[in-house]
Amino acid sequence: MFLRTRPSENFASEMIELGGDGKSVNIYNRKRPVSQGYVNNQITDWSFKVDGILHNALQDSVYDSVVREITMKSLEGYNGTVLCYGQTGAGKTYTMTGATENYAHRGIKPRTIQHIFKEVHTRQDRSYTVRIGYFEIYNEQIFDLLSTIPMANANADFNSSLSIFDDRGDVFVKGLSYQLATNEEDALNLLFEGETNRSIGTHILNKESSRSHCIFSVRIESKSIASANEKYTLSKLNLVDLAGSERLAKTQVNRLESF
Repeated sequence: MFLRTRPSENFASEMIELGGDGKSVNIYNRKRPVSQGYVNNQITDWSFKVDGILHNALQDSVYDSVVREITMKSLEGYNGTVLCYGQTGAGKTYTMTGATENYAHRGIKPRTIQHIFKEVHTRQDRSYTVRIGYFEIYNEQIFDLLSTIPMANANADFNSSLSIFDDRGDVFVKGLSYQLATNEEDALNLLFEGETNRSIGTHILNKESSRSHCIFSVRIESKSIASANEKYTLSKLNLVDLAGSERLAKTQVNRLESF
């Protein structure tokens, strides 16, 4: 687990202490004074251990520290998952998707796509097939963000048809479409198409808050070119952008509007 801090000119250093080892963080919460009429015996200090701290880190540093090795392993047949968790406005979607205005601001998803196809083109001893799936979980329902049927015209049966199955340890979403991507441009187009179909909402903490859990899934099939008898190797890399973990009272929305 890695901790990324959002850049701030006024970092709360009086409450948050980042360990010098780069793998620990201490949280200090001020107690209310006894003069207010009661004694506060609640725990006010917490210490956490993490695998790394990304403080004021650039997007490329985040990818190299957290995701690069997982991407490499997925090309070798291992399944992997990277997810962002935190309060709305903390920078989860920026970390995962990034901004398109500046090349350096790209997030984990486009960097993963570029990395995968760069590696595929350099590995001449194996053939690769890459497919992209993208879905969101909103109001306890699963929606395919890359469906060929427009969401506005889809009937209720179609919208509720996607469900999660567990087949002897193989967990999958039944009915989810996986689109073939033959190059980096194809995969990026699928990413941006899915992003435009995401459910977002406005509340006091974030004007464009992601109101759903979104899973960008890359399926990689590979086979040795030299050995005709070798079976295909299938792996899956899931990049997850979770909905904000904030309390409803802080967002000032009602339960029908929230995730």
